[in-house]
Amino acid sequence: MQLRELTVVKKDGQRTPFEREKLERSVSIATRKRPVDPDRIDRMINGIVRQLESSGDQEIPSDKIGELVMEGLAALDSVSYVRFASVYKDFREAKDFEEFIGELSTNVTS
Repeated sequence: MQLRELTVVKKDGQRTPFEREKLERSVSIATRKRPVDPDRIDRMINGIVRQLESSGDQEIPSDKIGELVMEGLAALDSVSYVRFASVYKDFREAKDFEEFIGELSTNVTS
C-alpha cells in the first residue's frame, strides 16, 4: 500500500505511475536462480519503496530508483547486482561487463 501517488520520470521525460510490481519483477529477474533468501529480497524492496515514499518528492527520476536497486542488490548478491547493472547501464559488449566487474573488484579491495 502506498502512502501517496508517486510518479516515475523516465530519461525521455515521460511520466508513469510508480508500480511496485514492476520493481519486484526487475529484482526477481536479477535474482533468479541465485541463493538469495526471498525475505531479504522483500525487505530490500520494502526499504526502497519506503525511501521513495518518504523522500517528500512526488516525482521520482527513474535513475534514482535504479541506483537504490543497485545499492540493495550489491548488499544481497554480487551476481544479481551485475545482472541488474547490465540492463540498467545498457551493457552492449563483453568489455562493458569486464570494465564494470573491474570497477567492482577495485571498490571491494579499497
